[in-house]
Amino acid sequence: MPRNILLIEDNADLAHLLPLHLVDLDCNVDSARDGAVGLQKALTGQYELIILDLLLPQINGIDLCQRVRRENITTPILMLTSKSSELDRVLGLEVGADDYLTKPFSMRELLARVKAILRRQEVYLTKHSGSTPTLRIGSIVINTDERTIELDRERIELTAKEFDLLLHFASNPNRVFTRSQLLDAVWGYNHDGYEHTVNSHINRLRAKIESDPRNPDVIVTVWGIGYKLGLSENS
Repeated sequence: MPRNILLIEDNADLAHLLPLHLVDLDCNVDSARDGAVGLQKALTGQYELIILDLLLPQINGIDLCQRVRRENITTPILMLTSKSSELDRVLGLEVGADDYLTKPFSMRELLARVKAILRRQEVYLTKHSGSTPTLRIGSIVINTDERTIELDRERIELTAKEFDLLLHFASNPNRVFTRSQLLDAVWGYNHDGYEHTVNSHINRLRAKIESDPRNPDVIVTVWGIGYKLGLSENS
């Protein structure tokens, strides 16, 4: 079936050109030319992917991405930016973008990224469609269908990436993961040089789920390697 994509891009040439090529991937494209309209569509529509420009009128891409993730919308986001600084790329990843492309980019590269994101989404849905809907890690209950967690019977608000990290650890309780492996598994592929993005996400996740974030027992550090789940399922 055709996949629905939301394109939020104010550049007239790209707003016209990208849908023409995305149709070749069997995608329906809904477009918005500013951040306010794009945010409304992202919050109310059903999409398999959001392609989001960083520099937008009214609401910029960073703020839009944050507000979408705040509503627990987990639709993958591919961020487009004309800026080339590392800060912009890292910030995009840390507020919830799944991937980024720096302008100017080739159409072949964009289509390859889109196909990879859609393929990962299909694999994720297939992997978890028949899985146990609830996982229990100590006093943490993870609902994989609703993508929510409870700690001591109280709902804890996680961002999409924080939830994906926790679910990845919970689904692989006996494995130690390097930062590069976590980038590959949770963000989709290895963003070389951005391992500190994993660190910051894990620190924020620990602050929400650990009784003592300075001495964590849920997600523990394996010195010199990476991280692992410290508690076993149903412990």
